[in-house]
Amino acid sequence: MDSTAISKDLKVKVTNKQILSIALPITLAILIPQINMLTNSIFLGGLSTEALGNAGITGVFYLIFAVAGHGLNNALQAVFSKYAGSDNPEAFKTILAQGIRICIQFAVAGILITWLIAPFIFQQVADPKAYPQEISFLKIRILGLPFLFLFQMGNAFLVSSLNSRYLMIGFIFEAGINILLDYLLIKGRFGFPALGFNGAAIASVIAEMVGMIVVLFVLYRTGLKKQYGLLKNFTYNKIITKEILNISAPLMLQYVISVTTWLVFFILIEGLHDETAKAISNTMRNVFGLMGVFVWAFASTCSVMVSNLIGQKKEYKVLEAINKIMFLSIGFCLLMCILVNIFPAVFFGLFGQGDAFIEQGIPVLRVVSIGLMFMSIANIWLNGVTGTAKTRVNLLIEIVAISVYLIYTWYFVKVQYISLAMAWSNELVYWLTIFIFSFIYMRSGKWKTP
Repeated sequence: MDSTAISKDLKVKVTNKQILSIALPITLAILIPQINMLTNSIFLGGLSTEALGNAGITGVFYLIFAVAGHGLNNALQAVFSKYAGSDNPEAFKTILAQGIRICIQFAVAGILITWLIAPFIFQQVADPKAYPQEISFLKIRILGLPFLFLFQMGNAFLVSSLNSRYLMIGFIFEAGINILLDYLLIKGRFGFPALGFNGAAIASVIAEMVGMIVVLFVLYRTGLKKQYGLLKNFTYNKIITKEILNISAPLMLQYVISVTTWLVFFILIEGLHDETAKAISNTMRNVFGLMGVFVWAFASTCSVMVSNLIGQKKEYKVLEAINKIMFLSIGFCLLMCILVNIFPAVFFGLFGQGDAFIEQGIPVLRVVSIGLMFMSIANIWLNGVTGTAKTRVNLLIEIVAISVYLIYTWYFVKVQYISLAMAWSNELVYWLTIFIFSFIYMRSGKWKTP
């Protein structure tokens, strides 16, 4: 296919309309898997408080691999967007092909790590009563990783080619299947086996498989596969693969370190031997997921727009774009925080754990909401750094922030435990550190092309 066949203008403009046209479909796409995780937690809360608590640590473990794929996804978006901004969409087919090759290799590695190494790690750190249930769940849940990664690759292409309106289709199907199978498999309804905790894992794996199939169908049905010549040639391309890995490796490591640290936090909470604290912490994970959807969507939009503007040689517009996106992120996040804090009993009541659970959870929710407001600012600036493709700087910022986070967490969980709300205030410290260093770097202009 010659380049004249690809006529769509892929150069972004720094306007609120352009930002929202990219961000809002991504928001819906992010919201739906968060609804999946919330649904899992609601059904598991109906099973037992123990199951709800165990869903926290297993969910964060799987999230480590999921965010590694997200790091690769963001790197692909940066590469896609750079070529889009420089009027070279012909490269899309090669970028996507190399991304798929890489993601399959990472998915296989993730499965092997979970099956062969994770049992030894969990045996040392997990509650002995929870260990059998947690490791059995993970060995099933990790099998969805290849489908999740391929799903993310398709979505990276859709966002970067300014077709993010199609994102929600795959996520709607994925969410529908996940909710249906949770209902059927956890407690065993309509003749289906009652699989308990593992039923949620099987439901999620099948849902991710369906999501991948639907995205593939979208590429065919919309004509995007034909328009860009996608999925025809998977021959190894050294130049593009190196470019993707140079950007993605530090980014993936950054995300893995970040979520692994969150796993450490959940392990420390498990060490309190307080099932209610574990269960409340798992609901806070859902709060971050649900209330943070706009933040993550605007952060992804920021990365795409910065890369695209650099590809257009319009570096002078980058800070303007980041500021516009930041204010939109703050506004939408504030709205979500107000809603959940006005009706906290309604949110906590979804998990069916009683009035004492709600009473203990509300102070933690207040602290987490403040942390989310910090995140609505910091995450935009951090993804501005991502968009410049200086992902080694991202990694350095993450290492500094994580170091501060771990010291703070260790002190207020193991040394001087005051309350669960105080323990969760580590999110404020983490995001404030992220913001300070990201802001200083972007304002310095050191990311600009000489």
